Amino acid sequence: MSDLPRRAVTRSAKLASLPLGFAGRTALGIGKRTIGRPAEAVAMEIQTRTAEQLFKVLGELKGGAMKLGQMLSIFEAALPPEIAGPYRATLTRLQEAAPPLPASAVHKVLAEALGEDWRDSFESFDDKPAAAASIGQVHRAVWSDGRAVAVKVQYPGAGKALISDFNQLARLGRLFGILMPGLDVKSMLSELKERVVEELDYTIEAESQTIIRDAYADDPDFYIPEVIAQSGDVLVTEWMEGTPLSKIISDGDQDTRNHAALLYCRFLLSGPKRSGMLHGDPHPGNFRLLDDGRLGVLDFGAVDRIPGGFQKRLGLLLRIGTMADIDEIEDALRDEDFIREGVEVDAEALQAFLAPITEPFVTETFKFNREWLRDMAARVTDLRPTNVVRQLNLPPEYVIIHRVLSAGTGVLCQLECEIPARAESLKWVPGFADDEDGELVTG
Repeated sequence: MSDLPRRAVTRSAKLASLPLGFAGRTALGIGKRTIGRPAEAVAMEIQTRTAEQLFKVLGELKGGAMKLGQMLSIFEAALPPEIAGPYRATLTRLQEAAPPLPASAVHKVLAEALGEDWRDSFESFDDKPAAAASIGQVHRAVWSDGRAVAVKVQYPGAGKALISDFNQLARLGRLFGILMPGLDVKSMLSELKERVVEELDYTIEAESQTIIRDAYADDPDFYIPEVIAQSGDVLVTEWMEGTPLSKIISDGDQDTRNHAALLYCRFLLSGPKRSGMLHGDPHPGNFRLLDDGRLGVLDFGAVDRIPGGFQKRLGLLLRIGTMADIDEIEDALRDEDFIREGVEVDAEALQAFLAPITEPFVTETFKFNREWLRDMAARVTDLRPTNVVRQLNLPPEYVIIHRVLSAGTGVLCQLECEIPARAESLKWVPGFADDEDGELVTG
């Protein structure tokens, strides 16, 4: 496919260019030190230029490199807007410019998955894709029993491109380490690769969607489409109408925003407790507000399986993070490896960083808005070596959770809503409530 650079030599050359640029910038930095520039200013310039080249190359690639770029929100959040902005624009442009898979190629994938007589399974099939993503596209069709269905077809060669990119990117850990020195990059990249490999397997997606649908069966708040058929690189599910969350963000009145936001928050928080799974792609395009007021949920390719024991640890960490005792907070972060062994942090700086982040889980209701989000971003985008964020690590088991909570919080701020996030956390996150009386301990 034209939007997946297939030739290994070309893809490898793009990725291999990164260490060369890094070496040049390091030499530049050493040279500037000799003429008396402050070490901190030199360090910031090296980090900034590293980020520029790193994200430029990631943005030029489809497949694994682009997928990695989309998933590594922690790095994007740590960048000044003048760097992250163009990078996001590049990814958006690639998504929008990606040519659809030709009908003949779609038919070939369908024949390989469903058999040469695949048309017998449908009353009709629309060759024009209704939606496209980084590894596949979705077509609208009518199943043989008359139901409207969504047919997800994976791009031929997508799997090989993804794995090839990740194998290359795994060698570039030191570049990411320049941006976040406290990060265990190798483990994080390994975790991301496992998730992407799972996302390529539509058998896993079909199983995950079915488990989550069963967990929310007859729920008054949520609707999960049924899996109709799955084989090879094809997944057929119920077609779901409704108002996309993105439309509510742009045009919804306040009551609708608050209602959609509360259900959105409730779904993300309740998933692990109710189904043992966390929806891994909380993009607004994957959610629809149905005419009956329920929230419909799509796309279960990226799902994290969260055992009960880990849920309790996560809840306790969240509860401890809302406390006033910074020593206890630091101990908890070290226990979970958010602060790696041998890394020293400034306790006051850590407390100042965490206080506004935990605010939604302390007050009875919280107003999520863009101004608060900009303040949070400013705390992270400071590339100075003294920024406490740069000393923190993201343990592999928290990678997808961090991404979901970060992206989910961003969507809530886009909705400009006011919801009882604390009450939802108390109800759905094991360990967040005090074991004895169910109340949050605040110091």
